Amino acid sequence: MTVDIVLAGARGHGRWHLDNIRRLQDKGIVRIAGICELTPLTADELPEGLGTPEQSADFGGLLDSTGARIAVICTPIPTHTDLALTAARRGVHLLLEKPPAPSYAEFRRMADGVAEAGVRCQIGFQSLGSHAVPAIRELIAEGAIGDVAGVGGAGAWARPEAYYRRAPWAGKRRLNGVDVIDGALTNPLAHAVATALALADASHAEDVAGIETELLRANDIESDDTSCVRVTTTRGLPVTVAATLCAEDPDEPYVVVHGGSGRITFWYKQDRVLLQRADHGPEEYEYGRTDLLENLVDHLTDGADLLVTPDTTGAFMKVVEAIRRAPDPAPLPESAWHLLPDEQRRVVPGIDGLVAAAADNLALYSELGASWAPRKEVST
Repeated sequence: MTVDIVLAGARGHGRWHLDNIRRLQDKGIVRIAGICELTPLTADELPEGLGTPEQSADFGGLLDSTGARIAVICTPIPTHTDLALTAARRGVHLLLEKPPAPSYAEFRRMADGVAEAGVRCQIGFQSLGSHAVPAIRELIAEGAIGDVAGVGGAGAWARPEAYYRRAPWAGKRRLNGVDVIDGALTNPLAHAVATALALADASHAEDVAGIETELLRANDIESDDTSCVRVTTTRGLPVTVAATLCAEDPDEPYVVVHGGSGRITFWYKQDRVLLQRADHGPEEYEYGRTDLLENLVDHLTDGADLLVTPDTTGAFMKVVEAIRRAPDPAPLPESAWHLLPDEQRRVVPGIDGLVAAAADNLALYSELGASWAPRKEVST
């Protein structure tokens, strides 16, 4: 049975979804019935062989006219809740791109509305579709690294100054009085936060006891581009994630589970795992991945378990809320960064090592001796 799909937001990251829908269409699983964009895609922007889906800027009208069963929403963060509820009221199931909302209140409005409508919603944390996640949980349960002491996450990425000019909401905390919260930890490196929480068995909102944040920026933006967060779970475990978009040498982000007798490192974009434990040589594994849209279709047609429900992103949304409520990110002193002219991007010297040290030591930048780190903010 082929499931009809409408994609809202087909440019930018939406292009990835468009190509993925084309892949699943070729397998006979889905059919692209409609594309919602303010300006219709040109023929050149449509993947070859996709067909000629109906296009409209009216999302609700497009759902009505196509009779689509699933909507994929990859639009600006502040629009997520209203679009999700527009689909839910029509009985249309959802793949909602991360972050699901810019505030915990908007997240609850979305999640409660979707539940009340009786539709299914998958949140687009693709890393949680990795088969490495249940494999790591099994290793932990077996005691492979002893008692878990905490989970760290590290993301050292680079973005040019033009990245913050790609859309009116890019790098903003608020736009026209509406929350956006487009920071390093909440958007580009959100997977590191969500994956670390998942491996700490602390995915739900009620699993969070406290949150500490350190938010900074080298770029001329509102949001953070160099930041760290430490979540304390209700079981007392620290989950510390450090991120930057101003890396000296950008590298693959990862999550590391610290145990009493070893550690497990997970490079979540590569589905690669390294197990290091006492009295053993290092063991490396590579895993497959279940596509989240395909999983949603399988859930609707065959009853497969949904991998990333709204409730399992509740703890992540508590982090988003803590970042939203924190003081605006502090600008780094000009002495703490420089511009790479060839790449037109700002670099913070030493940040790569600090990001790694934060994940290794479950420590915040200020605790690692970074002279530019602010006094940490604590929220519960």
